[in-house]
Amino acid sequence: MLDETAPAPTPKPRVIAGETSDWELVIGMEVHAQVASNAKLFSGASTTFGAEPNSNVAFVDAGMPGMLPVINEYCVAQAVRTGLGLKAEIHLKSAFDRKNYFYPDLPQGYQISQLYEPIVGEGEVLVELGDGTARTVRIERIHLEQDAGKSIHDMDPTMSFVDLNRTGVALMEIVSRPDIRGPEEAAAYIVKLRQIMRYLGTCDGNMQNGNLRADVNVSVCKPGQYEKYQETQDFSHLGTRCEIKNMNSMRFIQAAIDVEARRQIAIIEAGGAVVQETRLYDPDKNETRSMRSKEEAHDYRYFPDPDLLPLEIEQGWVDDIASALPELPDAKKARFMGDFGLSDYDASVLTADTSDAAFFEAVAAAAGDGKLAANWVINDLFGRLKVDEKDIETSPISPEQLGGIIQLIRSDAISGKIAKDLFEIIYTEGGDPAQIVEERGMKQVTDTGAIEEAVAKIIADNPAQVEKAQANPKLAGWFVGQTMKAMGGKANPKAVNQIVAAKLGL
Repeated sequence: MLDETAPAPTPKPRVIAGETSDWELVIGMEVHAQVASNAKLFSGASTTFGAEPNSNVAFVDAGMPGMLPVINEYCVAQAVRTGLGLKAEIHLKSAFDRKNYFYPDLPQGYQISQLYEPIVGEGEVLVELGDGTARTVRIERIHLEQDAGKSIHDMDPTMSFVDLNRTGVALMEIVSRPDIRGPEEAAAYIVKLRQIMRYLGTCDGNMQNGNLRADVNVSVCKPGQYEKYQETQDFSHLGTRCEIKNMNSMRFIQAAIDVEARRQIAIIEAGGAVVQETRLYDPDKNETRSMRSKEEAHDYRYFPDPDLLPLEIEQGWVDDIASALPELPDAKKARFMGDFGLSDYDASVLTADTSDAAFFEAVAAAAGDGKLAANWVINDLFGRLKVDEKDIETSPISPEQLGGIIQLIRSDAISGKIAKDLFEIIYTEGGDPAQIVEERGMKQVTDTGAIEEAVAKIIADNPAQVEKAQANPKLAGWFVGQTMKAMGGKANPKAVNQIVAAKLGL
């Protein structure tokens, strides 16, 4: 657990030059992550995405009189699992509150949430930045709450419609401290949070479907004010914040932060005051616009939900969940670097997604060489999948097939060039690598006699080129290329280089 009074490591802030002075950004985020569960938080209704409107709605979701919520234990476990993955404190006692407000797609007239006693306390996320540095963003809390429904305004020119399928779906609201100092860092934070939850299996992170979205709190301050906040924990040093609601795109999050910060700077430098409010980002106009004045907790008239007893869990249950946690991204990355000798970059690429990491490990096991496996997975397979708009789960080539290709390279049965051709054959046609090499005569020529004969003929036919190579040994590569061409790319490159050098007396 983090010390509440301890300041986060000071990052390099994003500085924006105003008309009169420089300004620094301060950003906090409230990430709403849909819990990966087949049923809703307080009902057994399905959470399947894309169902017919209003088909996944139980009576309690629709706010029918007399219907009582029943807690979904699996959703609680998922919240605990997320907290453990973020190195957070798990509260053995938590409670649900009613957040009262009217909205057409909130049929109960309130949202069941956790204001006063959240299930998860303080944690942390290690965020890796583009310049190769990393630092910690503190998590203040994680609480469980219901999602609202969806209002639809584009189906009829005079009427709006309401779809309650999402109503009551379990959300984890992950609240950070104001430790983020720039748009790029905000995106990196979301990426890392999403990665951890996908590893844990607690949220699929699908931003397009609305399963992961963020409210972004942005403020600006003069240089030196953030350090005063760290010393005093007095938020007044950070400037007045505005909240940008429901962001579900990394690119838009970065753009919205930048444009909102510049809007605030312009207001302050013109002698005005920033009003704390909720705003929306318009990507077409690249601007934020006011949505409503920022409500405080008392505006929602929070009070303990009378239909739900305090939630009490046992430490043994939490320990059982902790013992079953999977290897998380940071630990897996460190292991890949240690076990396979991978670079920081390669290990980061391969651990970005659980499926990618599992595929690579299977290739490495089949190939018997982790570094070579990493090169082929990252450069050849990922590159080809990107061109074909496929992901690793729909890869036409299996880990065993790719591992088999690498085994043939390691045993000198085929050259790197032949391996590229073999990869293409298996990617498009399938089959066993060793069998294809045998049947199609793709084996590498290792017979030094045949190679010597080919080299001797090329040297004899090109006396002028011989003189140039002997004067400048770097030009010997021309003979290597001609030999490989003459032998259909099947000659062992190492043997060709050695024989060429010997024949030319280099």
